[in-house]
Amino acid sequence: MEELSWARPSSCANANNCPEVAVTDDAVYIRSSLQPSSIARLTITEWRDLAAGIQNGEFNA
Repeated sequence: MEELSWARPSSCANANNCPEVAVTDDAVYIRSSLQPSSIARLTITEWRDLAAGIQNGEFNA
């Protein structure tokens, strides 16, 4: 796997339990800072669908 540049939300700057995201030309990678070796790879379309679902409240309990 290529070297990825991971980013996390600014609200997690000093925390150790945060989502981290790395974006490449053809994919978006997601991981938890607690388990950095467990990485999910999404296509750009899957990432956009996930972000839209979160914004629309599709995952609210």
